[in-house]
Amino acid sequence: MSTPHLLYEVAAGIATITLNRPEVLNAFSDEMRPSLLARLDTAEHDPAARVVVITGAGKAFCAGGDIANMVALQEANDSDKIKIRMGLGGAIVQKIRALPKPVIAAINGAAAGAGMNLALACDLRYASERAVFAQSFVKIGLVPDWAGHYLLTQVVGTARALEIMLLGDRLTVHEAARLGIVNQVFPEASFGAEVKSVASRLAAGPRRTLAEIKRGVYLGATDRLDAVLAHECEAQEGLFLTADAREGMRAFLDKRTPTFE
Repeated sequence: MSTPHLLYEVAAGIATITLNRPEVLNAFSDEMRPSLLARLDTAEHDPAARVVVITGAGKAFCAGGDIANMVALQEANDSDKIKIRMGLGGAIVQKIRALPKPVIAAINGAAAGAGMNLALACDLRYASERAVFAQSFVKIGLVPDWAGHYLLTQVVGTARALEIMLLGDRLTVHEAARLGIVNQVFPEASFGAEVKSVASRLAAGPRRTLAEIKRGVYLGATDRLDAVLAHECEAQEGLFLTADAREGMRAFLDKRTPTFE
């Protein structure tokens, strides 16, 4: 299931997708976008994959678009591929949000442009202490894509999003954590183990419950109160008699750790 520019593996309930162009800081090639979308689809339908982790090979998470390739398109006066790439980026963001499994961005290094927005699309974001972030589109005369306008504004608010995007300055990992862009910063030496620990906890959780919580949180961020209440009622009723809910409540009374299906 792996391709030269994108690696995919499943172990112990964790599906790991690795962007694999370390020589260019994992900037997106034309192969990577459809491959990433396809691997997300694979993870969605694979019962062995209970949580998804997206990370980068080498010293970066993802530098975004391949600038050298974009310059070549400009020299050929070719903008047709831009529309295709934009469509794929949007489809990836929507796929991550709709995926009924938790998706973690393991930000091992620089996350810039579309790379930062890919991370923002994920449900949880954990960063190595060497990570840096940038909405650097303005510096090459372009606007944020991969739903950056929406995703960043949802996290930091309008004024901060405008400042970050209009100036295009780098954010340190600790500034990103202060703004809520990342959930937690881990030391570089233990980064992989720390992310795996979180992913393993999610993989051991009640999968249908996790899916309903994910859906409910995103409804809460964007929809009306009555829609959220309707979701909670439907989800709670649907989960109440499941084997996982029965196990969770019995384990609580028995004062033991539940073992979910």
